[in-house]
Amino acid sequence: MNFSFEVARRYLFGKKSTNAINIITGVSVAGISIGAAALILILSVFNGFEDLLKNLFNSINADLKVSAEMGKTFSADSLDLEAIRNIDGIASVSRTLEEIVLLDFKGSQDFCTAKAVDDKYSETTTIDSAMLIGKFKLRDGNVEQIVLGAGIANRLSINTANPFDVVKVYAPNRKQRGPLDNAFTSRSAYPAGQFSIKQDYDYQYVFTSLEFLQGLLDQQGQVSAIEIRLDPGTSEKGVRNALRKQLGPGFRIQNRYEQDAAFFKLMNIEKWVSYAIISLTLIIVSFNLVGALWMIVLDKRKDISILKSMGSSASQVRQIFLNEGLLISGMGILIGIVLALIFYALQKTFGIIPIPEGFVVDSYPTSIRFIDFFIVTVTVLVIGFLASMLPSRKAARIQPYIREE
Repeated sequence: MNFSFEVARRYLFGKKSTNAINIITGVSVAGISIGAAALILILSVFNGFEDLLKNLFNSINADLKVSAEMGKTFSADSLDLEAIRNIDGIASVSRTLEEIVLLDFKGSQDFCTAKAVDDKYSETTTIDSAMLIGKFKLRDGNVEQIVLGAGIANRLSINTANPFDVVKVYAPNRKQRGPLDNAFTSRSAYPAGQFSIKQDYDYQYVFTSLEFLQGLLDQQGQVSAIEIRLDPGTSEKGVRNALRKQLGPGFRIQNRYEQDAAFFKLMNIEKWVSYAIISLTLIIVSFNLVGALWMIVLDKRKDISILKSMGSSASQVRQIFLNEGLLISGMGILIGIVLALIFYALQKTFGIIPIPEGFVVDSYPTSIRFIDFFIVTVTVLVIGFLASMLPSRKAARIQPYIREE
């Protein structure tokens, strides 16, 4: 076994001249353990939210989305939809159109984004899984229906269970030529249900049929995007390359992540800022480690002198106390991992920390990944190593014991 490591282990677990050293060492281990557990749990909570929101976004975002690089809309007839559907790996294709509109319900008004979709949208996404009330049905025979976000429905006090309520949808009149012409065009639709994905979507989006919004905007044949669902196991890269060849220039292709890239980037920033704050706290806690090692150096001065007189070099002595710091950090990591796994299991099973009402889940979601353990282990060991450098240098400067006759 490595000499420096063996001596460091004996110094850590061996008898000290005063009990205060054991207490300070225990405090150091406890502080590192709590810090390591906190780092793992912080990462696991953000991972849980990321997985949850990705699943929620799956209900409204297709695997791939094709939109125009310039302008808001383009003609669906400009694309060969049948050729796109025949590309290997594509399971379903849906046309969509988005526009900001004004909703009016019994005198209550609110602006929102209307997303008009065709009959294939339910096959292209899993929007049905996001429904809270009613069904995702946008047309009943010749009767137009509208599906609202839960936030908009609550804000306008719309009862989607009442079949006689009518919602008026207003959009700017694109044919207005003079001051006497109506500034807005309007159409009516019956509320068919409510969906819930996340707060921003619930208070922003409503769904209508594609024909309804195209007629309201006087944009027959125009769409904002073509949304595509892929067959399970299909290579996204291969389909994207085939789409680029089919579409030609002037079109943008986005996957699920790219459709909400700004949100996920912000969430990732929040994750690592939280990680940095806990790491800073762990650095402060590491001063206990410096104190513990310093007291061990003072307690073992005679032993160090004897070791140097027996031929140990200054670098070997320095390595002993660097190993000592890494051993204390390693103990803290192991205990922290155990604490984090226990808390993770309790949260997964019992949801011991709840989320305030109004969210789609009752307790904070968690998801532990192997890379998190690696990141936390490296972080704690680096902090422990840096904290051990000053005491180890002090130990290396102790002079050898020389006995005079």
